[in-house]
Amino acid sequence: MKEAHQNEENKSRRGFLKKTAKGGLAALSISSVAASAASISCIASPEETFTTVSPRIKPDHVIRSIPKNMVWGYFGADVPPVARVKDGDIVEIHTVSTAGISSRNPEAFFKDNNLSIDQHAQEIIDILKNVQPEPSGIRGHMLTGPIYIEGAEPGDTLEIRILDLPLRSNYGVNSVWPGGGGIPDAVTSRENFVYRYDKKKNTASFVEGVEIPLKPFMGVMALSPPPETGRVSSIPPDFFGGNLDIKHLVKGTTLFLPVSVPGGLFTTGDCHSAQGNGEVSGVAIEASLALVAKFIVHKGKTIKQPRAETPTHFIAIGLDPDLDKAMQNALTETVNFIKDEMGFTFNQALSIASTGVDFEVSQVVDRTLGVHAMIPKSIFTKKKFHYWT
Repeated sequence: MKEAHQNEENKSRRGFLKKTAKGGLAALSISSVAASAASISCIASPEETFTTVSPRIKPDHVIRSIPKNMVWGYFGADVPPVARVKDGDIVEIHTVSTAGISSRNPEAFFKDNNLSIDQHAQEIIDILKNVQPEPSGIRGHMLTGPIYIEGAEPGDTLEIRILDLPLRSNYGVNSVWPGGGGIPDAVTSRENFVYRYDKKKNTASFVEGVEIPLKPFMGVMALSPPPETGRVSSIPPDFFGGNLDIKHLVKGTTLFLPVSVPGGLFTTGDCHSAQGNGEVSGVAIEASLALVAKFIVHKGKTIKQPRAETPTHFIAIGLDPDLDKAMQNALTETVNFIKDEMGFTFNQALSIASTGVDFEVSQVVDRTLGVHAMIPKSIFTKKKFHYWT
């Protein structure tokens, strides 16, 4: 979502992308552990609960979503880490969604929607009552972190392998409001829709006859910007990651982020249980998830922008306040990637991009608009890509 909280939801959000540097996904992924590139299921099976990770994954650290581990809406090199982990550690990070919940009376949301005030609900209530917004007025999402990764230094690349994304509640929230979304002037009233999950079907529904497949992912995964940047809102993404909102970053995928400060300072949140490309109401199904991720530091591997990889695709990203420019940025990223990493000429790469790559609109609701390119690995028949899954 954009949990810029209730009275912040009508503000525009996100923005990013310039050009990606050489030495990206292919080079990094080839050095990853070789394994099958079989497709990965997106969520826990019906037999697994929504509150625990897959039993086969044993994390080295668990970061709970309690007030002292939360930061409301910003990143910064001066934000003290809530935990320190080693290069290669597996970390389970609990996050919460406060979508649709008033900080003045959070209990009312659960009562009004016939939801029990269970442990998850109590976590949200405690957070809203005890976590303070950034003093200077910066606003954004309710996030967990930051986490210090030992060995990460400026100029390195941090690989985040998304091992699991279990849901932590039985519901999620989508909203519409005047001034928000892709057709802001057409919306005349605010309304919150509570989507309830069906564990057996792995779907979500707020009205009879509509079932949305559950495909959880983290909207925000970020490292700290450089110290000279100061504190920045979590709403616009940038070269250090952040509010990327790319729906393909599900369980079994990888995000690569450039490191700008010692330890990287990884922060996450803005969880979604499902989202369509475009995110046209302004938000997705805002959810509470746990991110189970393995952090790997690539020393001396320098990238300038976030990159992503799935078992079947490389992902190049372009954003700009103008959708045409966002598309151009995504195309530039794609052509440079195919040219530099796959070994083709510029003209050959542009031809390959035109005939074999799908360009999708990530979101159109956040001031800076997003386009991402899905580059199939299968079209490069003389290349063998090892992938950790």
